[in-house]
Amino acid sequence: MASSPIIDRKFLERLERLTLRWRKSFPGTIGGHHVSRLKGSGQEFLDHRQFSQGDDLRSVNWRAYMRLEKLFLKVFQMEPHIPIRMMLDVSGSMALGNPTKHSYMQRLAAALGYVGVVRLETMQLVPFSSRLHEDIVAGGGRHRFAPIVDFLSGLKPEGRSDAGTVIRQFANRYLQRGLVIVVSDFFDGDDLLKQWQSLALLGHELFLIHLASEEDRNPPWQGLLEVVDAETNEVRQLHFDDEARGRYTEAFDSFFEEFERMALRNEGRYVFVDTGMPLDEVLFGALGQLQGASV
Repeated sequence: MASSPIIDRKFLERLERLTLRWRKSFPGTIGGHHVSRLKGSGQEFLDHRQFSQGDDLRSVNWRAYMRLEKLFLKVFQMEPHIPIRMMLDVSGSMALGNPTKHSYMQRLAAALGYVGVVRLETMQLVPFSSRLHEDIVAGGGRHRFAPIVDFLSGLKPEGRSDAGTVIRQFANRYLQRGLVIVVSDFFDGDDLLKQWQSLALLGHELFLIHLASEEDRNPPWQGLLEVVDAETNEVRQLHFDDEARGRYTEAFDSFFEEFERMALRNEGRYVFVDTGMPLDEVLFGALGQLQGASV
């Protein structure tokens, strides 16, 4: 475990308003937006969660209300699940920024993981750099959140990224189509757009969360620079002035606008997240709107 918690308990309670949603219909699975959670025969009771506006009153645990004077919803599981997999970039470039992109990714992934397990989704967290790393599977209620925190706390940013290899390994390892949430700075080599699009062409729904520090988009440096690649240690010299900075920022924005268009064309989503933004603004702002959350 880390010396301090990734995410605090009070913040987690606010996250119970959110729901992980998807847009595509996956053959052989339930739903079009999210897995059904219905009370009825032949379904397994798994957990309680706090009542939210719009929930079905028929699923309220009225005995608990009589004792505690709080509304709790009885949640049942209906199979089969639509797989939800979070691909988490742990390459060396994620160690940059203040806060680092890696630490921001840990907190964001913890928050999304909590939303998933509370809603009784089955979450798979899949770290990657130049290859896929060992994953973790969690689901079945909030008591399964602690292993997610332990897993995220043990991740370290190192090595280079190789999207081509990672996506091929992902396609071979995870055959059932589902929602794929990718949290990354997307710093890699050529044909990055086509490589990530290939997952959509295989039938997965992409939710691309692009993490960037201020210096990623708008480098503050001036003059003759010796630049070291955070993943390969390759050293380059370049002259950087206001004109070069402007061209760089324009190219940065243009590339990721193409990323967004690619996601939308393939029934997916793309969100740009500046790591200087408070996490609650991200979850209840851009991400919350995309997920259809009620705040």
